[in-house]
Amino acid sequence: MAPTNVDTDADIRDGQAAAVAIIAGSGPMPARVAEAAERAGRPVIVFGIAGVADPAIERFPHAWLKWGQVGRLFKLIEAHNATELVMIGAIDKRPDFREISLDFGAVGSLPEILSLIVGGDDKVLSGIVKFTEKRGLKVVGAHQIAPELVAPIGPLGQRAPQAGETRDIALAVDAVATLGRLDIGQAAVSVDGRVIAVEGAEGTDAMLDRVAGLRSAGRVRWRGRAGVLAKCPKPQQDLRVDMPAIGVRTVEKVAAAGLAGIAVEAGRVLVGDRAATVAAADAAGIFIVGVDPAVQAEP
Repeated sequence: MAPTNVDTDADIRDGQAAAVAIIAGSGPMPARVAEAAERAGRPVIVFGIAGVADPAIERFPHAWLKWGQVGRLFKLIEAHNATELVMIGAIDKRPDFREISLDFGAVGSLPEILSLIVGGDDKVLSGIVKFTEKRGLKVVGAHQIAPELVAPIGPLGQRAPQAGETRDIALAVDAVATLGRLDIGQAAVSVDGRVIAVEGAEGTDAMLDRVAGLRSAGRVRWRGRAGVLAKCPKPQQDLRVDMPAIGVRTVEKVAAAGLAGIAVEAGRVLVGDRAATVAAADAAGIFIVGVDPAVQAEP
């Protein structure tokens, strides 16, 4: 069936059930959330950020938006009777001012918009939520629309962590909690009882590339597979708009770095394309486990 472009001024609210609007960044998650909403009988409208979102969103009712088209976004949301908004998918970098095309709606809200792009990620995202909800939309998390995407507690694949690996999990999870309180990052790597890397502004993938480079250069050493990547939300993180996620690429980076597994906070981290992600981990002999962050390593 041909894609449905909803970029129209027509008002279709009469007789139409309240829709879920999805603002889509990169990666497979926006399509997964749209699928879950449709399975639940909810109409969906997906707004892809041009140059960022995956073209896979075009199999749903959709429109493409440039940075700064705020008025157009809210006009289309209202026209299609959307009452809830999900923001999902990665934004690898904040837009350059030269990439922003302000429409009339954006110009009218310019002082408020400019205040949103100053500060750390948590401040920016909380500001976006307030800006959106002032305009009558309820911001909901991807996990509220598609709870099956969230990591459960316990092993997800064939392999479970062993005793030494459990110690590394507790250490890495504690490191992430410390980072998170400072709004720095969501991931850390621990090997043989030592934290060897923490995530900064570069993101999880680049941090794992750094671990692989350190090992290749002999700066860190271990035999076979050892250590763990822990990924958890920051303590103050608003999971409606910024829930951490792992996927096949995470598994590939962990394997390339020589690590033994991945630990995520159960109920608070998304697993993109779970079947493919778990299959990739099983093939590489890597564990993926959902943990309670309160768990402590045995003495």
